[in-house]
Amino acid sequence: MNKTRLLIVEDEQTLLETLTYNLERQGYDVVTASDGVQALSTARGEKPDLVILDVMLPGLDGFEVCRILRQEMSLPILMLTAKDEEVDKIVGLEVGADDYLTKPFSMRELLARVKAHLRRVRLLREEIESSGQAVQGSPNGGVVLAFDELVIDEGRREIRRDGEVLAFKPKEFELLLFLARNRGIALGRSLILERVWGWDFDGGSRTVDVHIRWLREKIEVDPAQPTRILTVRGIGYRFDG
Repeated sequence: MNKTRLLIVEDEQTLLETLTYNLERQGYDVVTASDGVQALSTARGEKPDLVILDVMLPGLDGFEVCRILRQEMSLPILMLTAKDEEVDKIVGLEVGADDYLTKPFSMRELLARVKAHLRRVRLLREEIESSGQAVQGSPNGGVVLAFDELVIDEGRREIRRDGEVLAFKPKEFELLLFLARNRGIALGRSLILERVWGWDFDGGSRTVDVHIRWLREKIEVDPAQPTRILTVRGIGYRFDG
């Protein structure tokens, strides 16, 4: 069985070596990069399962690297920064980061977050594979869920409407996947946060509402009067397909 591969992007050599040592001790296959351009090249060549990405990098900064990676592949991205300002976290999440860790941080916390994100991805795939909505296999693995003209391809990490591939951020994809797997079931915001963002996510339920709005803008004929993703008053949301 292949080891889980992690890409660490960090220009501070001492920290890079420390992270590499500790993650390899946990059994991960670690590849590294020390600047933004090298990070993109390594990610494209090595196909990591998760990226640990510093914000302050020579050349392309971490935000730009994250934005480009999000256009090309779907995988958890954990951003590291020496800053502790809310605006930086918002920018990081907006360009597609899954998590944000401020320096200095404990190695124990980093390892816990890495394991949590990898576990979340694994559980999501297992849930979809066992879903009764699977209509066929995807060439890249996983399953395909079809709801009339809307198709969710787990293996390709694609969502298509009338054959057209729609642009989705990773969290939007995972949220729609989770909702679709539980078609017809009212899901509370706290449950959605736990299953899509992870138990250690410190954001509030507003995060769910914002992502639901973005989903509706992309898959609903009239986002103001949705027919696929419905609001269940006092509970959360329900996907009706």
